Amino acid sequence: MKKSWKKAAGVLLAGLMLMGLTGCGGEDTKKEAAGSGEYAKLKTVELIGADSAGKDSAGQRFGELVAKNVDKITGGKLKIDYHPNSELGGDEDLLRQLKSNDIQIVVSQMAPVTAIIPETAVFDMPMSFAKYNGKTIDKVLNGNGEFHKKLSGAYEKAGLHYLGILQNATFRLTTANKDLKTLDDFKGLKIRTMSNKNHMAFWSALGANPTPLAWPELYFALQSGTVDAEENAADTIVSANFNEVQKYVADTNHILYANQICINKKAYDSLDPAYQKALNQAVQEALKELAPTLAKVDKDNKEALKKKGMTLVTYDKSFYDQVLAIPAVQELNKKINEQVGGLGELLTKELDAASK
Repeated sequence: MKKSWKKAAGVLLAGLMLMGLTGCGGEDTKKEAAGSGEYAKLKTVELIGADSAGKDSAGQRFGELVAKNVDKITGGKLKIDYHPNSELGGDEDLLRQLKSNDIQIVVSQMAPVTAIIPETAVFDMPMSFAKYNGKTIDKVLNGNGEFHKKLSGAYEKAGLHYLGILQNATFRLTTANKDLKTLDDFKGLKIRTMSNKNHMAFWSALGANPTPLAWPELYFALQSGTVDAEENAADTIVSANFNEVQKYVADTNHILYANQICINKKAYDSLDPAYQKALNQAVQEALKELAPTLAKVDKDNKEALKKKGMTLVTYDKSFYDQVLAIPAVQELNKKINEQVGGLGELLTKELDAASK
């Protein structure tokens, strides 16, 4: 009788322990279930991903969400070891490491990419996206049209594979210590830019003095007066605390605020097709989740900057028309379009068609 009782108690205890383990390991169980499908027989693969985005900016959130998504989709069989906020270097360092396959995935804004993919200079054409909404732009950048095909082909030619672009018709702004009410106010402005010749040419066309500086140097350059102004998206301006060293933020809307994600082509081609599909799915899910939030985030960040003491400078349509009418700006747009083999004209054509 005692033996039977002990045996029954042992079975009951084992059952309770099993239930406890199952309850405690809910997430791991889900991952194992996911990994037991088409990924079960595949080797675990780990990729290295990175960005040089500001803390909590759209670029960082994009890269981290893609990493989280792909881990969930594959049950942990495909992993992205993600390093945000310049942990592995600035834009130029990251792109160099991407090309050599020391880093497999990079999230960045478009301007630095022109150094290795000249065709992406199409995104440097001032105010080329200004009159379109986010959904229209997304149809062209992440759709199946001719522009998307040519852009993807340019990445392939550079040894990279294009995965997508996160945007929602928000733009880069300008901060300064003077009120930028009119075009004349930009003359002589010593403004920090990224190391991008087209961006620099645009500011020169406005009469400003563009000065490329590495991101980690910017705050102190503004503080010391090495430069008078800078241009970035609202979330970056907030996270970098530029309100501490700048008084005005102006809605210049000169460049689309967009974060691209790409992978080294050799790394992508070496992935099993199931992993390639999972990675593409992870990116599309991240785009779908994050894009709708960008407009609100942009608005909230502008409000935050105002609360921190900055003055928001806004413009009516005539200001942008004035900028686009400057001969040097028109010449720059024409030159960029020629450099990218007519991609600028194709972009405008597809944006117009998608907006109808």
